[in-house]
Amino acid sequence: MTPPTIGNTTPGRDLKRRFLWLGLAMSLGLVALAIQLYRLQLIRHEEYAAKSVANFVKEVRLRADRGVIKDARGTILVDSRPSFDAFVTPAFCTDCFEQVIPRLAELLQWDADQRKKIEDLVRASRRNAPFQPVPVRVDLTRDEYDRLNARRDILDGVEVVPVPHRNYRADTVLSHVLGYMNEITQEELERLNGDGAKYALGDYIGRRGLERYFESKLRGQDGVRKEVVNARGQTIEELNDKLGENAVIPPTAGSNLVLSIDMRLQEEAERAFPGVTGAVVAIDVNTGFIRALVSRPGFDPNLLTGRVTPSQMATLARDPLHPMINRVAAEHYSPGSTFKVVTQLAAFKSGVFRPETVVNCSGGYRLGARVWRCHKDSGHGPLDGKGAMKASCDSWFYKVADTIGLDPIAEMGKSLGLGRPTGIGVVAEVPGIMPSSAYHDKASPGGYTKGMALNSAIGQGDDNVTPLQLALVYAAVANGGKLYKPQMVQRLENLDGQVMEEFKPEVVSKVDINPAHLKAIVEGLEAVAQEPGGTAYRAKLKSGLPPDFLVAAKTGTAQVARIGTVRLKTHQMSYFERDHAWFAGFAPADKPELAVVVLNEHGGHGGVDAAPTALAVMKKYFELKAQDATSPPPRANQPYTPSLPPAPSLDEAALTRTVVPPPRVNLPGEPIQPPSETGDDSATAD
Repeated sequence: MTPPTIGNTTPGRDLKRRFLWLGLAMSLGLVALAIQLYRLQLIRHEEYAAKSVANFVKEVRLRADRGVIKDARGTILVDSRPSFDAFVTPAFCTDCFEQVIPRLAELLQWDADQRKKIEDLVRASRRNAPFQPVPVRVDLTRDEYDRLNARRDILDGVEVVPVPHRNYRADTVLSHVLGYMNEITQEELERLNGDGAKYALGDYIGRRGLERYFESKLRGQDGVRKEVVNARGQTIEELNDKLGENAVIPPTAGSNLVLSIDMRLQEEAERAFPGVTGAVVAIDVNTGFIRALVSRPGFDPNLLTGRVTPSQMATLARDPLHPMINRVAAEHYSPGSTFKVVTQLAAFKSGVFRPETVVNCSGGYRLGARVWRCHKDSGHGPLDGKGAMKASCDSWFYKVADTIGLDPIAEMGKSLGLGRPTGIGVVAEVPGIMPSSAYHDKASPGGYTKGMALNSAIGQGDDNVTPLQLALVYAAVANGGKLYKPQMVQRLENLDGQVMEEFKPEVVSKVDINPAHLKAIVEGLEAVAQEPGGTAYRAKLKSGLPPDFLVAAKTGTAQVARIGTVRLKTHQMSYFERDHAWFAGFAPADKPELAVVVLNEHGGHGGVDAAPTALAVMKKYFELKAQDATSPPPRANQPYTPSLPPAPSLDEAALTRTVVPPPRVNLPGEPIQPPSETGDDSATAD
């Protein structure tokens, strides 16, 4: 036996040390395992329990009915139609990219780009939310629906789900008011869900108009139904009863909107309006509620609701008439002579001019070395305030601007709401322009000059208003100076017709106007429509309104392009160089109820091409009022059925017609002058 050597370990001692280290490692492993079990089973129990349940319990979304939109009498303008969408749930889609999606591509006739887009969408969803259904085709056709249903046995994870789609019954009518819907974006999904909303991939959201503004009220709250499913996502009916009474949370329908617009009056406005482009606004002067609203051309919301193809959007974008622009509030125009109400109010307020102040019109007004022409070349002779309004004499208003300057006129216009948004909210709007001397000092080369005041006084130059703003101005003149917030929704109702919220008239401001001045203004406006020589007199005679039915009105013809001394006929000019035809007024003049503004864009002359439309709307309004007073109300919730003829179309040649204006001829005694600062060279007839 070999004796032990100092410094060497025996085999027994070495083995003992190894067992010690092994035991220590096992102990540490058990401790780590215990900690992990504690974390999984206690700390994160609810999270993993939910995930385990998700492997066999699927939550089926029960979509809430979106609220309908009705007119003032309860006629349904917008509702939802039944349709079907195809969804893929990544967690249940076995052999998804090798078999299922290629089969879908064949059945739904996808091209390579569509197939790749769906594959990318499903891959992203598989990583982030594998149990959330992904929409792969919306609004299936009948043939597509039948093909998918016939092959469901080989389409694991694919579902065909009934999903209501928006149905706009009025076609292009009121399209700018109603708006449309399309698919929510990823950015909107994250932002809205972060604020507590519950949107999902593929949901539709309101775009523009009422659909956007009342999105949260219209959409309601979705419900949930729990179902037991197998690994392929197929429902196991016999196990569903074991989920308990909380397996179904019913949806809550969205609120219905009831508008202030009466479709009977709306149809009359559409029929009577001859313009290819333009606007009509009819508003209650004592409440601010809109009774009819035309913006032409419109667009088809049914076409835009859904996944719009690039070619469809390109067609809309290329349209030279811009059908997506709401001309009532989102576009502004020179108001022409309809603005003379503002100028005359400023003149009377200044104290320098009174209703009886006489100005002689010889066919123009000389300021410095230049003659500013009246629309009547031979002149109107001596006229007081009423006569100037009746004949729409430019010279009277030139004299006002030369005497008091631009700023008092601008101040009056701003007090009546010009140069700022009306606050309607439902539709996008532009503020318009109410120029002052300070505005011109900043915006005009060389700054403000007196000639700019003369242009503004007759509604030309840099004056720009929306038809809605002008309607509110005339409503304020009619009601004694109250400037209302324009509204077009009267109330919100639930599914049973109970009122959930009612909107009351809102006065934005009370304009400080001397009652005597208002009386004089209204007398002048009455003369425009009621007395021979008034610019709307002939249109009133032909309207069918009784002679004793008093209308207060002003016509206007706003120049678009600079013209020479010799005036061209409307048909001789290219479309975009034609004047805008305006009418603004209210009735009855002795007890006003309704204000109407018509803009016939590039239409011609206000007295001929705008006044008849407004008078037809007024006539229809009071006929309906008398009819409703004696007839029982109609049965509510009747779907609207369009009965309007096609809107007027544009002569395509007019868009490209080359116009050669006659040479500029100076008036007798007038020195040769350069174009004016604003580009306006003369006034035009109303």
